[in-house]
Amino acid sequence: MSRIGEVLVPARLGTGFRWLLASSWTSNLGDGIALAAGPLLVASLTRDAFLVALAATVQWLPPLLFGLLAGALTDRLDRRLIVATVDVCRAVVLTVLTLAVATGSVSIVAVLAALFVLATAEVFADNSSQTLLPMLVAREDLAVANSRLQTGFVTVNQLAGPPLGAALFTVGAAWALGVQAVVVLLGAVLVTRVVLPPRAPDEGPRPALRHDITEGLRWVRHHAAVRTLVLTITIFNVTFGAAWSVLVLYATERLGLGEIGFGLVTTVSAAGGVAGTVAYGWITRRVSLGDLMRIGLVIETLTHLALALTSSPWVALPVFFVFGAHAFVWGTTSITVRQRAVPQALQGRVGSVNLVGVFGGLVVGSGIGGVLAQHGGVTAPFWFAFAGSAVFVVLIWRSLRHVAHADELPAPA
Repeated sequence: MSRIGEVLVPARLGTGFRWLLASSWTSNLGDGIALAAGPLLVASLTRDAFLVALAATVQWLPPLLFGLLAGALTDRLDRRLIVATVDVCRAVVLTVLTLAVATGSVSIVAVLAALFVLATAEVFADNSSQTLLPMLVAREDLAVANSRLQTGFVTVNQLAGPPLGAALFTVGAAWALGVQAVVVLLGAVLVTRVVLPPRAPDEGPRPALRHDITEGLRWVRHHAAVRTLVLTITIFNVTFGAAWSVLVLYATERLGLGEIGFGLVTTVSAAGGVAGTVAYGWITRRVSLGDLMRIGLVIETLTHLALALTSSPWVALPVFFVFGAHAFVWGTTSITVRQRAVPQALQGRVGSVNLVGVFGGLVVGSGIGGVLAQHGGVTAPFWFAFAGSAVFVVLIWRSLRHVAHADELPAPA
């Protein structure tokens, strides 16, 4: 067992990383439960495609509104304390929502409001959490450490969490929400065990938060690799957000899957992520980062086309599997490039710029998806996603060469 543990979590990564990993995996289980329970709760209260898409929008909007502020505060305050405090707040909100569901006093408005508050809290937790890793492990170990965190995200958040959330929801929506509250609270407790190295004290008066935010934006603008990654994820999340905002309707209506079947869609994608985890080292030794990004964008484009064309679960589920592998490889590569390139003092702000790009694209995309689904049917967002992705792949193709040489690029002054 000790040999297996050494392979999974090498001792050189340190005790602090192991506590961070435990907290991350635990919190991701709660988030995985929400991936299925949240949309199912909304769908149980309304079948209006616009309101279903709006539920996705209210969860994707907070990073756009508060992402830059979260990044600035992350670089100023105790990052571990931010994660723990925010997760406790999330557990409280989930407990209140659980009681409302259990007593039958919940409404679609209340659920949308709760989803917005939970997503707002998660902005601060996720942004701070990502900056902890470079403080705990050596630069040369960032890739392996990120792959372990991403493995937990894939297996627990996407593989185990959604079917558990769907199963709990069939017993009762309050059960799914209550279990999520307990798990999120446990994650908050675990992260308090992480011991971070001391940070250098600030010298002189602190500038205004606006100055800090501007500094992060300027740094991204002048670093070709990180700028390319942010631009790519922003545009591709417009197309992705349009399609995935109505995924619960696509899975239950077009594919004919029930509530458990909707959880299965996420599970199959997660299984693809596990395959990506196993093959990641082998892939990165043989394919340049730039080519890896190009292949991933082509896969995502073809995913939208395949899902737009099919109504068969036997065709769609393998497509979700391949997409899951792509998503893991892309996510791990992107965050590793960013952590290697960005100075520690700017990790929070640069990460927040990326976060705004991620969710800015999702917000715009979900709005487009809801309107298209209302007027053109549930496959219309997937056709939009295919066309938009195809155009952007052509436009961004050459710029992805910057990613291949990210470590060689000088940091902006």
